[in-house]
Amino acid sequence: MNETLSCQLYLISPLNVGGDFPLRLTEALGTGDVAAFQFRVKDADPEEAARLAEPLQAICKDHDVAFVVNDDVALAKNLGADGVHLGQGDTSLRSARAELGKDVQIGITCHDSRHLAMEAGEGGANYVAFGAFFPSQTKETIYQPEPEILKWWSTLMEIPCVAIGGVTPENCKPLVAAGADFLAVSSAVWNDNDGPASVIEKFQAAIGSV
Repeated sequence: MNETLSCQLYLISPLNVGGDFPLRLTEALGTGDVAAFQFRVKDADPEEAARLAEPLQAICKDHDVAFVVNDDVALAKNLGADGVHLGQGDTSLRSARAELGKDVQIGITCHDSRHLAMEAGEGGANYVAFGAFFPSQTKETIYQPEPEILKWWSTLMEIPCVAIGGVTPENCKPLVAAGADFLAVSSAVWNDNDGPASVIEKFQAAIGSV
């Protein structure tokens, strides 16, 4: 990890992680500039989800990258994942903490809400996520906060904040300047014709120039 950068990358998987995706993940993590990877696969039964997750988790371990499961506390526990990310409609933070223990990182989606973020922070979340800051190819954009919410949070709290939603190397600088600790990125990395390593290098150049 590039310790000189105050903001780091948090990769989120595409919905399809079969085929050559493990090779693409290996390429992305080989840059040495990714802090965490979120396994986000929908509508797979528990056995299939575990089968898809295990090789990706091993790649993350090899590269010293945190492996985070989206939404599914049971899967996170089964895999011994480093963390779980919860939306507002998912398992409660209290229940997840009771199930997973104190050492597992738990992140909470807070949309554009200062109130939800404060609740998450006071409830023991390890990070809060705000967004979508820009229109996203991954999810429908319902909430769209201003970068100022990152500045407010980082001034007030020591718990890290994640900026999510349509983040690209071209538009990320205001989020970094406002105090984002992590940029959650998905489509920008996986859908680029030049390959994930090239995009991550562009992100690092943008972050480093702020």
